[in-house]
Amino acid sequence: MSGTSLFDPVGHESIADAVIEQIESMIVDGILKEGRKLPSERELAEAMGVSRPKLREALQALEERGLVNVRHGEGTFVAPLTGRAMSPALLALYTRHGSAFYDYLEYRREQEAFASRLAAQRATDSDKARLQDIIAEMRKAWEEDDPDASQEADFRLHAAVVDASQNTTLIHMMASIYDLTRQGVFYNRSFLRSMDGSGRQLLAQHEEIAEAIIAGDPERAEAAARNHMDFVEESFRTGQEQQAREMRAAKRRQLSV
Repeated sequence: MSGTSLFDPVGHESIADAVIEQIESMIVDGILKEGRKLPSERELAEAMGVSRPKLREALQALEERGLVNVRHGEGTFVAPLTGRAMSPALLALYTRHGSAFYDYLEYRREQEAFASRLAAQRATDSDKARLQDIIAEMRKAWEEDDPDASQEADFRLHAAVVDASQNTTLIHMMASIYDLTRQGVFYNRSFLRSMDGSGRQLLAQHEEIAEAIIAGDPERAEAAARNHMDFVEESFRTGQEQQAREMRAAKRRQLSV
């Protein structure tokens, strides 16, 4: 689907306001997310059936409202709206205090369980097709032993579940959390895969979440999301304990030499 097909022709009673309303609604609904580049002025004007001067008027108003950034020579982009979920100072604090990391996992467990339940109740046919496509990508990545593709599909699946919840607050807030996860601020997925062995458990957990949502089973979807986050937490606890044992053993060996 082309980017311009997202936009509908507008009436002529108040052209600029109609353009503004349509783009604002798409931002609120999480269709146009921060950083997304809009189609060119020509493409937008054609898709909406408006003149380019009226379109520029609307884009200028949206820029004044802080919703888009117009970069000359580059295009128009949805502005950063949610900001960082945590400041650099707080992120550094998390790295120094391991117990806080588990608060982050607890937060994600509750939000993702809630999102999965809502998704099972509200997912449209398009949402379900998107989930099926991503699961197919995850299976392919697992079969080809491609950790990078697997990680990217992982990020996309979680975002797709939240999008399918149709809850705009969840969509915007979790996008900020997932951005930190994508940057590897809290943990590296390759570590999870090493705890899993082959990555098969992670794949099966994601399949269960998607299948429950597609089947329209809220209780199963919520349980699947909780089980997945429980696995993440348990894996990291086990890994930390194993690392601590190895450090103690190394020190004892040094003293015994």
